Amino acid sequence: MMPLRRFATALLALALTTGSCVAQTRDPARTDPGAAAAPNPQQVATELRAGAREDGRIASAVAARLLRQPALSHVSVEVQGGIVTLGGKVSEDADRAQAQVLARQVHGVSDVVSAIRLDASVQTRFDRALDEVKERVISIVAAAPLLVIAAAIVLFAWWIGTLVAQRPVRWLKQHSDNPYMDGLFRRILQSVIVLGGILLALNLLGATALVGAVLGSAGVIGLALGFAFRDVAENYIAGVLLSLRRPFAPGDHLVIDKYEGKVVALTSRATLLMTLDGNHLSLPNALVFKSVVLNYSVNPKRRFDFSLLIDPAESIRESQQLAIAEIGRVDGVLSEPAPSWVAENFVASGISLKFYGWVDQRSSDIGKVRSEALRAVKSAFAKARIEAPRSIQYVFTSPAPPSGMIDVRGTTEEPTDQGDTSVNHDIDPQLAAAQQATDKKNLLDDSDSVRPADGDVDARTP
Repeated sequence: MMPLRRFATALLALALTTGSCVAQTRDPARTDPGAAAAPNPQQVATELRAGAREDGRIASAVAARLLRQPALSHVSVEVQGGIVTLGGKVSEDADRAQAQVLARQVHGVSDVVSAIRLDASVQTRFDRALDEVKERVISIVAAAPLLVIAAAIVLFAWWIGTLVAQRPVRWLKQHSDNPYMDGLFRRILQSVIVLGGILLALNLLGATALVGAVLGSAGVIGLALGFAFRDVAENYIAGVLLSLRRPFAPGDHLVIDKYEGKVVALTSRATLLMTLDGNHLSLPNALVFKSVVLNYSVNPKRRFDFSLLIDPAESIRESQQLAIAEIGRVDGVLSEPAPSWVAENFVASGISLKFYGWVDQRSSDIGKVRSEALRAVKSAFAKARIEAPRSIQYVFTSPAPPSGMIDVRGTTEEPTDQGDTSVNHDIDPQLAAAQQATDKKNLLDDSDSVRPADGDVDARTP
C-alpha cells in the first residue's frame, strides 16, 4: 500500500508541475516582462476610424483639386490606406497625366493608381470645346472694362508721343543744327512713351508674364535681326554717322570711289547722286562712309589744266608768254591765283607744255572755261606761226611755194570773240525735282539753319 500511495503522490506532484509550466507558457507577461500585451479591441476600432477619416480627407482634397479643372470633372476618386485610385473618363491623355499630378500634390497621399480611360466620343469633345469657348467669352466680358481702360492708356500714350514728336527740341537746336538728330531724338521719345503705355496696359490686364517675355526676348530678337540684316544695319549706322559729320550737302559735286555726280539726298540706307549725264545713282551708305570722297563744291575756286605740243624748233619762252597772256584774257579765268605753266617733256618728237588756270565755280563752269582757254591758246599759236610737231618733213628750195602748192604754214584763224563760260545748269531742273521728291527722307535737309561756307558767300550749291 505504501508503494501505491507514494506512486499516486508522485503522479499528482508531476501533474501540478506540468500545469504550472503550461500556465507560464501561456502567460508571457510572467515569463517575459518586455513582451507586448494583447491588442485592445477599443483601441483597434479607434485606429480604424482615424484611418477612415484620413482617407476621407484625402479623397475630399483630391476631388476638390480635380473639380477646379473642367476637363477632370468626370474623374472619380477612391482612397484606401493613403493610396489614391483614380477612375472615370477624360478626353485627352494630357488630362490623365494632370489628374495624377494633382492627386500627388495632396498631403498624405502615398501612391496614385490611375484607372482613367480616354473618352473618344465626339459629343464629349464638342461639349468640352463649347465649355472652353463659354469660359473665354465670360472672361473677356468680365475683363471688358479693363480692356477699355488699357486701350485708352495705349491711345493716350500714342497721342502724347505724337505730340512730343511734332515739337522741336529747343535745347538740342541750341547745341546742334543737325536736323536729323532732332528728328531722331523725337522719334526715340515717341517710341519710349508708346512702349511705356503698352507695358502699363499689359500690366493692368495682368499680363505680367507677357511683359517679361517681351522684354526678355527683345535682346535675343535684336541679336538675331542684327545678324540677319547686317548689311541693312551697317548702312543705317553709316547714314547716321554721315548725317552727324555732314561731309557734303545737297547739290555738292562729288566723286565717291569711281562714281561722280551731284548730291540729291542722304537717306537712311543710301546716298542718292545724279550723274552729270542726268542719271540717278544710289550708293550704299556703308560704301560712302568707307570710301574716299572728293568734294568739288567745298572750295569755290578750282584749277583746270591742259597740254599742248609744239615743234622742238619753236621757242619755249615765246610760247609760254603768249599762252599765259591768252589764258588770262579768257572770261572766267581768275587773276588770283594767276595762270601758270610747266614744260612737261622735251623729246625729238616735240615739246609738251602744260598750262594751269583757276576759275570760280559759283560764276563759271570749269569745263567751258578750260575749252575756251584751249581754243584761245591754239588760235594765238596759229597767228604767231608757232607750229605743232609735224610727222612729215618739208624742204623748201625757194622763198615762195611753187604755183598750185598749198602753204602748209597757213592755218585757219579762230574767231576772236569768246565763248560761253557760265555755270552749267543742264541737270539743275532734274536735280531739283529729285531733291524735292526725296525731301522727307533727306537726312541732310537743313531748312531751319544756314550751313557756313568757305568764303563770303555760300558755295554749297552752284
